[in-house]
Amino acid sequence: MHHKSIAALSFAAALSFAGVANANCGVTSGRVNIVGNEFPAIQTVAANAAKCAAGSLTVRSNLTANHQRINLPGMQGNPAEYTSAIVATSSIVALLNDDVIRPLDALVAAHGQDIPKNQLVTVNGRVMAVAFMANAQHLVYRKDVLVQIGVQPPKTYEELLAAAKIIRERGIMRNPVGGAFQAGFNLGQEFVNMYVGHGGEFFRPGSAEPALNNPKGIATLEMMKALSAYMNPDFLTHDSNATSAEWRAGNVALMNMWGSRTGVLMEGPGNNPAIAANTAVGAPMTVGGGNIPATTLWWDGWTVAKNISEDDARATFVALKNGVSPAILTPETMGQAVWIIPGYKPAPVNQGVMDTMALGAKPYPMLPYMGLMHAALGDGLAPFLAGRKDAATTLADIEAAYRTAAKEKGFLR
Repeated sequence: MHHKSIAALSFAAALSFAGVANANCGVTSGRVNIVGNEFPAIQTVAANAAKCAAGSLTVRSNLTANHQRINLPGMQGNPAEYTSAIVATSSIVALLNDDVIRPLDALVAAHGQDIPKNQLVTVNGRVMAVAFMANAQHLVYRKDVLVQIGVQPPKTYEELLAAAKIIRERGIMRNPVGGAFQAGFNLGQEFVNMYVGHGGEFFRPGSAEPALNNPKGIATLEMMKALSAYMNPDFLTHDSNATSAEWRAGNVALMNMWGSRTGVLMEGPGNNPAIAANTAVGAPMTVGGGNIPATTLWWDGWTVAKNISEDDARATFVALKNGVSPAILTPETMGQAVWIIPGYKPAPVNQGVMDTMALGAKPYPMLPYMGLMHAALGDGLAPFLAGRKDAATTLADIEAAYRTAAKEKGFLR
């Protein structure tokens, strides 16, 4: 097995940098085509990268919730359709494994010497991405509803379930819990969070052998099922967008949600003012009596495709460097993310991610085969939550599906 080691980013250090001047783009030719997720922080990055368009330099972007389905195929061609993928802690692994993104060391030396070192994501000693924000899932709650039932914001998932029970029994909301439990990546991520909170390990030490089918894995499934009992019956179709829509509609009072998604619920257009004013963020919850937050710490950053011309690579690097320059930090954008950008000042909406870091949440596992595990989880958990399989069988089947995929990729014999 070939293990890739990925340097941890010093998120806290990023908050203390002084502002630096925005670099001039300085390129007038080339092709830039960005693929990434669609939430506000990434929209801001793409919009500022597009300001570099000049002369024959074109800058396009495709920001979509389906970005993880299309970024790898879109970078495998020669030339690649996308010159950059905006990635997160997990999604960069597939691009690394398929060798579709290029080392950035030469581009950093030529055009990015002013990029703070704590933004440079290194793999085996080579810069492979430039991080611009930290992210995590944490508690979001309705202040007015918790006041109505006389309950403090929950610190544990057990307390959340107790609050949800009261809310339902008093007829305030039928399904007061929200969550991105859509089968696939979202559902797999919810298992990852909860399993980490239970102190679980995904693989046997020093190997790619799975290690899910154990009491911690079963406890994780049982907690996920308990939560789903207080969710919309269609919870297996709800991604972050659908969960946010449920929140805006006033149907949800408690949820575990990405920090990057909470700002628009508190300040975005189209919100019910009463709901928005009572939307608050809290620290990530623990579970099962543990003291490890049941969440994972992430970074988001940008890459440059391997199968493109040197001119397009240079244009892409420079445009995205502009996209994450300190000049993008305005009163309107400051609360969109916990920016790993010089000059960032945390906003109240970002407190949940700040608390996640302060409480020592574990980073998402960035092993070469974690993507295969995540995919097996996302595909294999729904039968249990729908009541068609027991917990032990579910975990055994997920391990079997993972083993098949890991053997195909050469991680297991």
